[in-house]
Parts: sequence; C-alpha cells; structure tokens
Amino acid sequence: MRAFIRLIRSWGEACAAAFQFLTRLPVPVKLDYNDALFRRSVVFYPLVGLVLGLITAAAGLLLANVLSPLPAAVLLLGIWVMLTGALHLDGLMDTADGILSYRSRERMLEIMKDSRVGAMGVIAAVLVLLLKWSLLTELLPAAAAGSQGNLWLLLALVPLWSRWYMVVAIACWPYARQAGSGMGGFFRGVGAGHAAGSGLVALLLSFCVAAAGEAFGGLSLPFWHMVGIVVILLAVTVGAGVLMSVSIHRKLGGLTGDTYGAMNELLEAALLLALVLIKG
Repeated sequence: MRAFIRLIRSWGEACAAAFQFLTRLPVPVKLDYNDALFRRSVVFYPLVGLVLGLITAAAGLLLANVLSPLPAAVLLLGIWVMLTGALHLDGLMDTADGILSYRSRERMLEIMKDSRVGAMGVIAAVLVLLLKWSLLTELLPAAAAGSQGNLWLLLALVPLWSRWYMVVAIACWPYARQAGSGMGGFFRGVGAGHAAGSGLVALLLSFCVAAAGEAFGGLSLPFWHMVGIVVILLAVTVGAGVLMSVSIHRKLGGLTGDTYGAMNELLEAALLLALVLIKG
C-alpha cells in the first residue's frame, strides 16, 4: 500500500512539475526538482497542452460573442502567450537569432544562449504572431456559430499535439550542448518509453475531446469526423516536426531547449493552418 501511495505521489509531482515548468498557471506545490522528476514530467506535456487549449478555446468563445474577429483574435493571442509566460516564444527568438546568423555551429549555440534578442529573433516572432493572429481571425467565427462549435473545440488540440512533439524531439534527437549546459540538459535520459507514454496520453485526451464534441447536440461534426481531424492533426504534427528537427539537427548537431520551444511555436501555427483549411 505504501509503495502504491509513493507511486501516486511520484506521478502527481511529475504532473505538477509539467504545469509549473510549461505554464504560468498557479500550481501551489513545492517540488524537489531533479533529472528524474523532469523525465517523468514529460508524460504530462499533452495534458498541459490540453488545459492551455481549453482555456484558450473558452476565452475565444467569450470574445467571439462580444467583439469582431480582428480585435478578438488579438486579445485571444495575448491570452495564449501570457498563459505560458512567452516561454516558447522566447525559444523561437533565440533559435532564429542563432540559426539565421549562418555562423559556425559553436557560434550559433553561443548566440542562442545570449539573453539579448537580435533582429532575426524579433522578425521571426512578429511573423509567427501575425500568422497565428490571421489564422485565429479565420477560426473565431466558428466559435460564434453554434453549428460549428465542435470545430472550435478542436482548437484545444493544437497546444496538446505541439507539446507532445516536444517530447518526441527530446527523445529522438541528441542534445546539442555539453552536459550540464542549458535547461534542455535536464531532460537527458528521456527515451522512447517516455515518448510512447506521452503519445498514449495525447491520443486518449484527443478522443475525449472528440467525444465531448459529439456530446454537443446539433453540432455539425459527428464523432468519427472529429476523429479523422485528430488523425490529420497528428500527421501534420509528425510531418512538420520531423522536418524541423532534421533541419535543426543538421545545423546544430542536435537540439536544445530553445529549439524545442521554437518547434512548439511553429507547430502551433501549422496546426492552426490545418484547422483553417479543414474549416474551408
């Protein structure tokens, strides 16, 4: 019994660690952070993404019913960024500054570690935010239209799958920096088992979202249609994620904490684009 309680406590701490690390949501739990805790926490990254997605979708639903799409999308994007404290956006800027400098591998990594933001980082952040804003502008009318409510509900899956791919990237590509350097080093030891566990969590939660969409009577998308959209989102995540991972690995000899964040931001944009194309 004691062993079972310790097991539950261990995984509960891992879940809390995932929320504390990836979000600015209040999680009033004091944790003893170590490599083992970081490794266990990645299993809950899709859950963190889903919670962020549900909060964002709920906020969008409210904004769409009181504002026109353009200002509503700006406010919604601001909420989305604030929920994570711009953690991944910061990684995108650092990655752009490094990789787009076209310097040697060592110099790129030095630039990415610099706390100052350069021109390429600002340009990349502005372009990605503009893309997200424009895509949210296209999707927000679905939130205001009751007949497309479960399409808007699928917005919750965008941060879910982008954060799942972060686990895949951590597990499948080497870390580019030396041992003990950078926050990404905390995740050394994350392997295929962690990625598979995180993937199972992502699939389970996605099917729960699809089932929730079916539960809304009178909506336009039946359960199996929503499952099909989940499969499309998964394919986009894997396809775009692998292309980015391979490209960054060739330049840096591996991935870093900054590149995980950058890929998360770009995958969110790609998944939003997929939803816009599905919406037609």
